[in-house]
Amino acid sequence: MKFSTRLVLLYAALFVFVWLIAGCGSGSPTGAPPTGEQANSAAADKTDAANNTDKPASEYPLLPAAVLNSEVKNLDGTTFSISDKKGKVILLNMWATWCAPCREEMPTLVRLQDTYRDKGFEVIGLNTEENDTREKIERFAEEMKLNYTLVWADLQLQNELVKISQFGGIPQSFLVDREGRLRGIFKGSGKRELAKLEEFIERTVNE
Repeated sequence: MKFSTRLVLLYAALFVFVWLIAGCGSGSPTGAPPTGEQANSAAADKTDAANNTDKPASEYPLLPAAVLNSEVKNLDGTTFSISDKKGKVILLNMWATWCAPCREEMPTLVRLQDTYRDKGFEVIGLNTEENDTREKIERFAEEMKLNYTLVWADLQLQNELVKISQFGGIPQSFLVDREGRLRGIFKGSGKRELAKLEEFIERTVNE
């Protein structure tokens, strides 16, 4: 009996560990990523290009127009597009209030926003749960002491981002430089991924 209990606990701990590293599943309105070898290959090429640090900034891929020009809704009902943020370094972070790994990474995002705010850096939290009310999100932000912009991301924007990353879970983040170029894609909230995120942000804001 003791052996069986230990085995069950071991499997449970392993499941939680893998879940935290990989991120939450796409239990949000986000549609499934496109299928087919051509789509997967194109997305892999874009990810590799964005995460390659051994080249000048001008050679990074531009964020697709469908993302740059997508309408994003603020909590107060006003809207903007990512292209409106040109001149800033932007981190687009897909998250949800029910996502435990999202909570895990939020203190890091808060610290990065504080550290680089004066250098034109902005975290934009794209809430993937369209049924969340403004009041619920604001309560969550207060609980987590969030200091960055929170908005709703519609299905179109979510799907366009998932096409790029080929990752259907959250959290996932996209680093965009001052010229609208994609400088990095980050999946999940594991320590190595967050360390890479910090490294890329520091390099990009200081260029």
